[in-house]
Amino acid sequence: MVRGALPAQSKFNPVPLAQPRVLVLGVYLADRETLVTHIVQELGAAECFRVEQRWAALGGLAPTVHVRGVTSIQSDDRIPKFVLINRLSAGLDLSGYSFILVVDDDIELPVGFLDEFLSLQQKYDLALAQPARTPDSQLDHAIVRQVADLEARQTRFVEIGPVVSVRRDAVRHLMPFDEASPMGWGLDYVWPVIIEAHGLRLGIIDATPVRHDLRPQTKGYNGRAAWWKMQSYLARTPHLPRQEAMRVVAEYRGSLRRHMSSRASG
Repeated sequence: MVRGALPAQSKFNPVPLAQPRVLVLGVYLADRETLVTHIVQELGAAECFRVEQRWAALGGLAPTVHVRGVTSIQSDDRIPKFVLINRLSAGLDLSGYSFILVVDDDIELPVGFLDEFLSLQQKYDLALAQPARTPDSQLDHAIVRQVADLEARQTRFVEIGPVVSVRRDAVRHLMPFDEASPMGWGLDYVWPVIIEAHGLRLGIIDATPVRHDLRPQTKGYNGRAAWWKMQSYLARTPHLPRQEAMRVVAEYRGSLRRHMSSRASG
């Protein structure tokens, strides 16, 4: 284990004096219990970033006037998540945004979430990042569980949800998202191959965990169909095997970094 300084900020410019623009792309289930109103309000309360939100509603109408104002698509059909995300972003000049966030509707965000989360993503030079999940959250991958004494970790895995942040220099490599696996399953094993091939980094922000426990993770779509789509997608797409993906490269405890030679999680 080697201790060292923070990574050089060579691949991304610091925050300019003008507020950086952030695009939030999200999908909510209007016919199920949802936290979309809380999420829209919390993300819109950011003080350090100029936030634009575009959401898709499935199965009904927006629950509040505030959410209706940021709802761009309404459908009674269960259109796959990443198909909707691509539709929400179609026609936009994505190069004008410093960050693009893909967000689900079933998470609880801490107060001041966006300002702190994106500031730490910049601090640790992560082109692709996610917040950790609280210890009481549902999760499929142990690596995403919050490590309480860390600010962040550089990893080889960032999960497709419930929150993913794509920095501007990674957007051109990842978006529009590959719809071969339309629910996004398996993209998180492909993304690190793409990100690392371009000399960029990805990781998890532990200091801003989100709670994800509102409903079972496959409630509202066909998990078996998504699994088969993932298998087909990964069979023909370069990706990391699970053991390689579930690896922490470096841990950040404030200004202190610890390199991890070979540590796997989950």
